[in-house]
Amino acid sequence: MVSLLTIITKPRVACVLVVLVTLHVTLFKIQTHSLDVPIIQPEIHVSPATTNFTPPFHTTGRHILDADDEPIKLASINWYGASDIDFVPSGLDVQHRDDIAQLIRRLGFNSVRLPYADEIVDRNPAVNASLISANHDLFLSAETVGKPRAMEVYHAVVESLTQAGLLVIVNNHITQATWCCGINPCDIVWYNDWLAGGLFCRIPQTEDQWIRNWETMMRPLAKNPLVMGADLRNEPRGLWGTLDWDDWATAAEKAAERLLDINPKWLMIVEGISSANDLSGVRRRPVKLSRSDRVVYSAHVYKWSGWGQLYPYAKRSYPEFAASMDWNWAYLLTENIAPVWVGEFGAPGQPSAGDQNYWSHLMQFLATVDASWGYWALNARKPDGEFESYGLVGDAWDWQSVRWDARLEDLRELGLKVGS
Repeated sequence: MVSLLTIITKPRVACVLVVLVTLHVTLFKIQTHSLDVPIIQPEIHVSPATTNFTPPFHTTGRHILDADDEPIKLASINWYGASDIDFVPSGLDVQHRDDIAQLIRRLGFNSVRLPYADEIVDRNPAVNASLISANHDLFLSAETVGKPRAMEVYHAVVESLTQAGLLVIVNNHITQATWCCGINPCDIVWYNDWLAGGLFCRIPQTEDQWIRNWETMMRPLAKNPLVMGADLRNEPRGLWGTLDWDDWATAAEKAAERLLDINPKWLMIVEGISSANDLSGVRRRPVKLSRSDRVVYSAHVYKWSGWGQLYPYAKRSYPEFAASMDWNWAYLLTENIAPVWVGEFGAPGQPSAGDQNYWSHLMQFLATVDASWGYWALNARKPDGEFESYGLVGDAWDWQSVRWDARLEDLRELGLKVGS
């Protein structure tokens, strides 16, 4: 047994709590594809991704339902860039957005999580022409001809995705447009007006400004029936993972009600705290809206996940991993309380032993609970040019460049319908 002193700072109040955390350190054995049992047991029934649906959508118990009360299983892909330094989804310099949308559809995904930064709403910067050079029509359709802005590009991408028959989940990913997520106190929650935050944060933001940004982003999308809803904030965590669930639930309710005033048919997606790891607080304090059938919860699971312990998922046995999933979020499904969409998870195409251990356990668990999911990410490269090892496409952003490896094969086992 070892003891760890953890200093916890809560952003909204200037207080420091010293918590004694007792950790039980155990030896473990890494299990890999080659040594472990089959990644998904044959007796487990996994429902396929839904390809035919009638909007709008609502919830009952653990299910998302369409207008005909048919259950919807989301098989989503994250396509990032509008939340980062370039202000636009990546790949638009290589392929037309319509072609990327068709590629996503051909890969079998039925929905896209499309992140944005508050900065593109607050400042709506002009876009570097080279970043959208394969989308010449955007220059002609811009409000200022020849000078498209970030919001115009974002909304045009949404339109292309939905014209391809894909559902779109708009995601407020970060405040300042940059790679997410670090420990920059300006971005760890949806506001940064605590103490002197408004003075040194490049994009200062209050809670009400965050909500107003949401309204600005979503109003032009209100009549698009395939815009499924709003993923209200990516990985809220506070400083060192100390955000209180009640604070986040209250803020999520405020934002959701304002958005439902614009379109009462949208779904409101609320991520867990501790970087979307932890939804255990929902049991005690659920998110409550004036329209009760609009809430979907979301969890993120990566190999390094497991806040508060020096024992990440890369190292855990399957029983330990499954117990953590049950405690953090899966109880909402198994007890038929509310839908959960695992909106982010991923692994590199050339995995380490720890990657394989985490991945095989997650595939097995997602199949067991038959959860909706969203893979991170489509992208070929990060905005700084670094190779995106988690990506599913190559630099050509086309069918020939798709990285056909075990990840896509395993996603097929989770219901992905490639070529549909």
